[in-house]
Amino acid sequence: MTDILQIENIRKTFPGVVALDNVSFSVAPGEIHTLLGENGAGKSTLMNVLTGLYHPDRGEINISGKQVHFTSPRDSLKCGIGMVHQHFMLVPAHSVFENILLALDDVPNFFNRSAYKEKIEKLIAEFDLELDLNLPVWKLSIGAQQWIELIKLLLRDCQLLILDEPTAVLTPQETERLFAVLQRLKGQGKSIIFISHKMREVMEISDRVTILKKGCSIATLARGDFDESKLAALMIGTDKVPQWQKSLQMSDELVLDIQNLSVQNDRGLADLDDFSLELKKGEILGIAGVAGNGQKALAEVLTGLKKTNQGKIMAGAEDITNSNARYSYIAGIAHIPEDRKTIGIAPDMDVADNLIMKSFKNRLFTSGIFQNKKAIRQNADDKIEQFAIKTGPDGTPVRYLSGGNIQKVIIARELSEHPTVLVALYPTRGLDIGSAEYVHKVIADGADRGMSTILIAEDLDELLKLSDRIAVMFRGKLIGYVDPRNTTREKIGLMMSGETPGDMS
Repeated sequence: MTDILQIENIRKTFPGVVALDNVSFSVAPGEIHTLLGENGAGKSTLMNVLTGLYHPDRGEINISGKQVHFTSPRDSLKCGIGMVHQHFMLVPAHSVFENILLALDDVPNFFNRSAYKEKIEKLIAEFDLELDLNLPVWKLSIGAQQWIELIKLLLRDCQLLILDEPTAVLTPQETERLFAVLQRLKGQGKSIIFISHKMREVMEISDRVTILKKGCSIATLARGDFDESKLAALMIGTDKVPQWQKSLQMSDELVLDIQNLSVQNDRGLADLDDFSLELKKGEILGIAGVAGNGQKALAEVLTGLKKTNQGKIMAGAEDITNSNARYSYIAGIAHIPEDRKTIGIAPDMDVADNLIMKSFKNRLFTSGIFQNKKAIRQNADDKIEQFAIKTGPDGTPVRYLSGGNIQKVIIARELSEHPTVLVALYPTRGLDIGSAEYVHKVIADGADRGMSTILIAEDLDELLKLSDRIAVMFRGKLIGYVDPRNTTREKIGLMMSGETPGDMS
């Protein structure tokens, strides 16, 4: 049987960088084929080539045995290739129905609305989805928004679907449902390229796995020929993964006491609603919840980026309820933001300057009214070595670093002042195994020194592995706490969908 996709010896370079080097792999009809690789391995570049955003320097793309040349995403869609991106391409103010129509070609100016609705509803029913076509998109959960993206591609009759980290924003129950849909699509003969860093999912869903490393395809393994350790070894190669061990010591001393907090967003809706939380000294407190349930607002309030409408935040004996970001920093609260490239760094400045963005007035880095360039450079050299940051030549803008190394720059800067509390918002999102383990080690080592961490994460395995306690959020409220040592993923998943522990007993 002819492969639906055959990629042969694809090479793609950018000024000074070889992003892809002789990459080859194939996808069979009715196959779920996973792409694995560290940050910077070339996965995104390869998908951009496959969806027509980039043109390869050399190599061939064959669809069902016929060579094709893509000059735009439209060419790729015409060949039956569709991609569900991590960041959805939806118009929040428009209804589900309107968003789906916007994705279709050749919809006439005057069309039979009920005929289109019937066609879409038939597809929704076929896959047993729960979608109200009349609701505006902003009212839907992230999981429901992902269904819209998938329906858009199915209505176009795409035969090869690319899903980029599709479970990153889903509860365990939503993930199971997605996997059931993917298996049904596979049964219909459709092929799926699945991109994920979660080994549990890769093992469950994959028929074959292709590993990319440093722009090269180094192996393709069929189900039965791989396990988690073998895949991890191929991904990481000779790179050293940081080792760490979680301390089981935790004080009863409160470092943060959040009382009845309410915060409204720009639309006047409640991001946090009568929310209370306690953080103990040296504790790693995990926050579980589907993205968009108030986690970002919690982080912004604690770090002085957002004002509260009511409630109180006590840092020890100090009231920091409506402090600004500078005051929160002085009060000993550090912040790893969700969007590291937009909020976490000054992208056009170099690593050395990014490392002193919060301490540039420190006497260590000034000489009279001028900056002490030698001290700033020495600080950068020390931090680059201490935090194993891989940088380019001196003066290289920090935006040219990989995601993992940008995250290390942020961590090095935030921890350099020895904070009392670290608020970490999705600190390992999109990071490979080595970089994620490095972040885990930093948080665990900080707990050993008495630093408390609020760890907001979407990966339940990560929360269960790192946290001393897990607090579950739903629609801006605290549903309850669980002990990671004697709970289940399923219980946390039910709480993430709004069920209280009392409802489950």
